Amino acid sequence: MNKQTGLAILGSTGSIGCNTLRVLEALGDTFRVVALSAGRNMEKLSAQIERHRPEFVSVETEECAGLLREELRRRAVAVAPRIGTGEAGLVEAATHGQAACVVSATVGAVGLVPTLRALEAGKRVALANKETLVMAGELMTRAASASGAELLPIDSEHNALHQCLRGERRAEVRRLILTASGGPFRTCSSAEMEAATVAEAMRHPTWDMGAKITIDSATLMNKGLEVIEAHWLFGFDADEIDIIVHPESVVHSLVELIDGSMLAQLGVTDMRHAIQYALTYPERRPTRLAPLDLTKLSTLSFAAPDAERFPCLTHAYRALRAGGTMPTALNAANEIAVQSFLGGKLKLTDIPRVIEQVIDQHDNSSPLRDLNQVLAIDREARAQAVEAIAGIQNSICKTQSPIMVS
Repeated sequence: MNKQTGLAILGSTGSIGCNTLRVLEALGDTFRVVALSAGRNMEKLSAQIERHRPEFVSVETEECAGLLREELRRRAVAVAPRIGTGEAGLVEAATHGQAACVVSATVGAVGLVPTLRALEAGKRVALANKETLVMAGELMTRAASASGAELLPIDSEHNALHQCLRGERRAEVRRLILTASGGPFRTCSSAEMEAATVAEAMRHPTWDMGAKITIDSATLMNKGLEVIEAHWLFGFDADEIDIIVHPESVVHSLVELIDGSMLAQLGVTDMRHAIQYALTYPERRPTRLAPLDLTKLSTLSFAAPDAERFPCLTHAYRALRAGGTMPTALNAANEIAVQSFLGGKLKLTDIPRVIEQVIDQHDNSSPLRDLNQVLAIDREARAQAVEAIAGIQNSICKTQSPIMVS
């Protein structure tokens, strides 16, 4: 990549976005930030603008834009960037004329349209938003193929697979193996998971992530989504993608070859490694990260995931095998269910129940055609998830109602 490559970051105030900016600072003058997008954290965004001086920024609402202008005035930022809002602003950031590379790190379905537009524009997309490939993997890969865009994963597991597959022929690879930490409930009973609080679910044992992805890790839906993502990134079918629980999170993923050999990528649990790899590929550059010290590793343990305690895995594999728009419905149902759990309206174990109800009633007879269809399915599945949640809440209320004795 040329010196001073223009970079746009979607979701700049989140964990991946902040780590991306740290990577850029470590790389020196290799990249220049031309566009940033954020949701509602205007204080953090204004500090990023002051330091990196992008030409354009996007925020969630006009109210946020007003707050950002006030914050920039307070900081006495001499040259303020243009400010966009909503989906249109995200798309403008993703397709900025001077951005050769776009880091897609928004959370959930909001990243779908801007990521697709970046691929259509021929950008290199460093993808941390797995939901976009789950919802519309066929559209994304089709757009990348048509424009010549590069799609490189930032998720540590897929980034590890990408590294392991370098130089290997597809015909020589038997399967992909995604590692999972097991989340905070790896050793908990079903009863303990039934009673789990939001605070307990947010205590991820190895990674510091945002709320949505942390809850997905607690239910192992994060790993289910990654199976679907791996299918679109690398062209392997559901029966060729496995999951193994690895609590130490040192082996980030593995590739098994047809002769029985296994290739694994190991590293410290720091997302800056995967981010830098995606930005500088095919080159490798030195990092400020301390290398993995193998002498300090007492154990590397592996176990099969428990599909009974973590039924989200079964739902994800079912959606991938069904194909079509089933993964779109799966993702929408999960997002609504996770929001409801975080809001105290559902139990953790209700999340897979909501997902199952939605995919059971989803009409998957029509092949995936275009973006409008994906967005329509997403809306429909979200509405069905809301209905399913209301049904669960009603059943709880009935069981808790006092019995009147005449």
